[in-house]
Amino acid sequence: MEGLLVLLGLVVLLVPVLLIVALVMIGGLRSRVGALEREVAWLRESATTEAGTATAAAPEPTLAEIMQASQPAEAAPTAQSGPRPEPRPMPRPAVVDATPASEETSMPSPPPLPPLPPLPPLPPVPPQARPVPVRTGPDPVAAGVRVIKRWFTEGNVPVKVGMLVLFAGVAALLKYASDQGWMTLPIELRYAGIAAAALAGLVFGWRQRERKRTFALALQGGTIGVLLLVVFAAFKVHPLLPAGAAFALSVALVAGAGVLAVVQRAIALAVLGILAGFLAPVWLSTGSGNHAALFGYYAVLNAAVLAIAWWRPWRVLNLLGFVFTFGIGTVWGVLQYRPDHFATTEPFLLLFFAFYLVIPVLYARRRVAGRRNAVDACLVFGTPLVAFSLQAGLLEGARMPLALCALALAAVYLLLAWMLRSRERYAALVAPYAVLAVGFATLAVPLALSAQATASVFALEGAAAVWLGLRQQRRLPQIAGLLLQLAAAVSFLIGLEGAAPAARALANPRFTGGLLIAVAGFASAWSYWRTPTRAPGLPYYLWGLVWWGGIGLAEIDRFAPPARDADLCLMFAALTALLAGVARRRVDATPLDWTVAAALAVALPLAFAQADAHAQPFAGLGLAAWAAYAVGGALALTGLRGAGSGGRAAAHAGWVAAWPVAIGLGLSELAQGLDLGDGWQLALGAGPWLAVAAAIQWRPRQVGWPLADAFDGWRAPLLGGFLLVLALAFVIALFWPGAADPLPWLPVLNPLDVFQIGAILVIGAGLQSVPGGLGLRAARPIVLAGAGFVLVSVITLRAAHHWGGEAWQAQILQTSLVQTALTVVWSMLGVIGWIVGSRRGRRTLWLAGAVLMAVVLAKLVLIDRQHLGNLLGIASFIAYGLLCTAVGYFAPAPPRTPSPVQPSGESA
Repeated sequence: MEGLLVLLGLVVLLVPVLLIVALVMIGGLRSRVGALEREVAWLRESATTEAGTATAAAPEPTLAEIMQASQPAEAAPTAQSGPRPEPRPMPRPAVVDATPASEETSMPSPPPLPPLPPLPPLPPVPPQARPVPVRTGPDPVAAGVRVIKRWFTEGNVPVKVGMLVLFAGVAALLKYASDQGWMTLPIELRYAGIAAAALAGLVFGWRQRERKRTFALALQGGTIGVLLLVVFAAFKVHPLLPAGAAFALSVALVAGAGVLAVVQRAIALAVLGILAGFLAPVWLSTGSGNHAALFGYYAVLNAAVLAIAWWRPWRVLNLLGFVFTFGIGTVWGVLQYRPDHFATTEPFLLLFFAFYLVIPVLYARRRVAGRRNAVDACLVFGTPLVAFSLQAGLLEGARMPLALCALALAAVYLLLAWMLRSRERYAALVAPYAVLAVGFATLAVPLALSAQATASVFALEGAAAVWLGLRQQRRLPQIAGLLLQLAAAVSFLIGLEGAAPAARALANPRFTGGLLIAVAGFASAWSYWRTPTRAPGLPYYLWGLVWWGGIGLAEIDRFAPPARDADLCLMFAALTALLAGVARRRVDATPLDWTVAAALAVALPLAFAQADAHAQPFAGLGLAAWAAYAVGGALALTGLRGAGSGGRAAAHAGWVAAWPVAIGLGLSELAQGLDLGDGWQLALGAGPWLAVAAAIQWRPRQVGWPLADAFDGWRAPLLGGFLLVLALAFVIALFWPGAADPLPWLPVLNPLDVFQIGAILVIGAGLQSVPGGLGLRAARPIVLAGAGFVLVSVITLRAAHHWGGEAWQAQILQTSLVQTALTVVWSMLGVIGWIVGSRRGRRTLWLAGAVLMAVVLAKLVLIDRQHLGNLLGIASFIAYGLLCTAVGYFAPAPPRTPSPVQPSGESA
């Protein structure tokens, strides 16, 4: 009846929809018919207009012409009539001739009608744009909705829905009847009646198992559920059954459901029975806390799961038993376990481990050989993981027993792999068991040092699950591997609290545990990068990289003196770059390129940290650290020769930039140690940058090593970065007095001036050679001229400081000596620009000199006039006047502008 109502509802909903669709289609057809009618009318009108125009253009025939045309063609002309004129064609009639056929035969045939003129072309009707379907990836929510929809729309839908509703209704009815007291019969008879009805339904479902399988299985599952609810209510709601009897009845019902499931190959019944069996101790609990009875009961249920696994490869049943057994066991252990329970708990743990060690083998035995899901990865890897973790909790920190347990597990899995190696049906289990054997054998080493082994187990098992999931192309093991590695991190962080301080660096549980988590992340990323499914590899790689860096830096912080932290961090960065470069040779993964780049670039701030720790980067352990950086960096860059990403360019740029930083800091500290002047300190500190920038322009092969073949791809941006640093150093040097101690200070010939002049030359050459000129190629002459002018002015200030005794401070610009010197120097520059521009015909240079002389004149009027009371002020005015006079003699006028059109071989 419910099915008919649902069908009727669908019809009621569909009828309006179909009517609306029909109306829309009819409306569209009417629109198209109307358009066609209008086109036909237009064609008719055009044809009529053309015919009328032709008729009007023809002359009307006379009566004689009509009579002449109506005579028979055979009649000959008479002698008196003279030559007969050529008959004129009849005009095209404007109406259709309706003469009968008999009359038409007696009249001469009219000449053929001229063809109609061609119709104008119709405008093409653009095709309607069809929406392009957009393909989207699978939606988990949509997939779940589809599964629920299929369950409610496929198979025997009424019986499925009916059993669900009946199950809930019986439960609600039992409770409501108990609360309201509506039934007058004894409660025992009520429960007995419900149980009898359920048994009748169970028998009926059994009898219908062949004719109506879906209906029969649903009915059997529902009736068994009702019987379990009756037992539960008779025990909990009304104390009609003792705990032992209720427990026995529940076991019998669960066993019956299992037998029915195996006989009828019905996995749903098996799931229902096992689920009810594991929940029975929960809803029938009396609070006695007898864990031996609980685990004994679970042992019986797991034996049933093992027996079913012998006959049927029902993976979901195996997973249910595993989750409930170890899940409830873990909860009990966390809440109620005490050391005196060890003797009564350890045997059950070993028994459960043995059950779920055998069940995956039975699963593989029942699966078809060669299928991708022939291995139950969750049980293969989850069983030793969970069992070993629970064993660690039972031993409560005993180191050597845990190490021995790890070795025993390694031996068990090694024996299994050896026994199954030659059997084709179990071939898929050999590799996982071998991996587990190696993993537990490796794990025994850190376990001998610490009992905090759970994190290591989780990480290794997670990496193995990811590898197996990719090999079998199954998502569930991959998800399990991810969760295991996250659990490893949580376990590791929890284990840090209360851990005893380690006595030795590297050989301690904290380092080995974190290292194994990092290695598991790297192994998972490697597994993904070697398959077409590469996307998840990046998160795993970053996860492993974070753990690798964190555990390495933490170990340095715990065991290294503060003065050596920077040196050891540089060595660690070199090791990281080396490992990433070596791995890059074997797998095509762009993140490895950027790892090398980051590891090599971190040397720049570490160089400053080394200088702060021990004066200069190469002091103490720094020399060994930079030697390791040189070797590791060179080998890492060699491994990137086949890379094509931007990470290779960034890695080489960091490598090239690290050396001038370190060498510059070392030379600057050396200048301070030798009590050299500040000019030496800055020039030596920035000199390596100047040398490398020049080498990038004129010796690119040497700078590009070991990637010289591809260096041209990022040579321009690298040179641009070095030129920017040089420009910044040039600006900073403008504010330094530039003492040349122990040498005397000489203009232009002191270290700081030499560096700044070299910086201008290298920057000028770089702006010319860099593609695009960093956006300054057009303004390059102005930039260089401005930098030269500023440098000459600063050299003048330095001369006033070193030779004139003026203090190097901001007030130096207010002194008469400095103002006079600037006036004379600027005037000389202006005069030189005037004269050279005039003699060489460079109007721009002449104008620049004129502008500079105008600025000097303004300076004399506004500033230097305040110093006319002393000789220096007077000298500035006199010097300016003499120089202007010289200009008036040598270059009185600006050069003429060349003619735009010059004859061949002649000047303008």
